[in-house]
Amino acid sequence: MKPVNQFTTKDRRFPLTDYSFQSSFGEWRGRWSWPDDESNRFHNFSREFLQESAREQKKEMIVFAFVFLTAAWPVLYMIFTIVQLLLKGQPINQ
Repeated sequence: MKPVNQFTTKDRRFPLTDYSFQSSFGEWRGRWSWPDDESNRFHNFSREFLQESAREQKKEMIVFAFVFLTAAWPVLYMIFTIVQLLLKGQPINQ
């Protein structure tokens, strides 16, 4: 069977409405319920996960800083040496 077009006549400007719709908010009262055992377990698990992630992030930042300083040291030493050479006034091409 073909679906019925919602705009079959020129008189209608809006699509057909389903008047049998029933929302599920009939029993909803707008208050917060106490967390059950499952949500407590999930909350504890997520809290522990975030704490462990923070510890790992601190370790990773320390290692990153060490690698960065190790890589930056030769560059900084080179700049310092060039500045000393230029301050002495010795020509570079000798």
